[in-house]
Amino acid sequence: MEHVLLSVHVLAGIVLVGGSAVAASLFPRYAPVVGPSPEAIRSESVAVAMHRITRGYAKLAIIVPVLGIVLATIQGRMNEIWITIAMITTAVAGGLLAVQIVPLQREALDKPDDGKRLRMLSMLAGIYNLLWTAVVVLMIVRPGSAT
Repeated sequence: MEHVLLSVHVLAGIVLVGGSAVAASLFPRYAPVVGPSPEAIRSESVAVAMHRITRGYAKLAIIVPVLGIVLATIQGRMNEIWITIAMITTAVAGGLLAVQIVPLQREALDKPDDGKRLRMLSMLAGIYNLLWTAVVVLMIVRPGSAT
């Protein structure tokens, strides 16, 4: 059963978290701006699709930490420091996505500006991706692990 849970946990992380990370990163490239945009070809329909993917995959991605907690509990690892740090980092990444990235994407679609909001979204998507990178490294290295 552990192997099934681990497999689903990893695959959901790759597909759902990875999908939301890629979509959040691509959104600023296609989102509309006011005035000419010399650096990119804009496509509102692509931006809308990226927003839907970011939002939808993020909702489904809740399965990743849930399965992670179940797996850590079954394995008796809930008291290990790397699990705690990974859970906190996951919560920060999820909060960043829910409280900043998705609402700012919606605003960018509803009320395009000169690109300032999109630059902020690019930065936030980068931070989101770095947080998930840190979680992956913690899962592989497992600092302070008993085994």
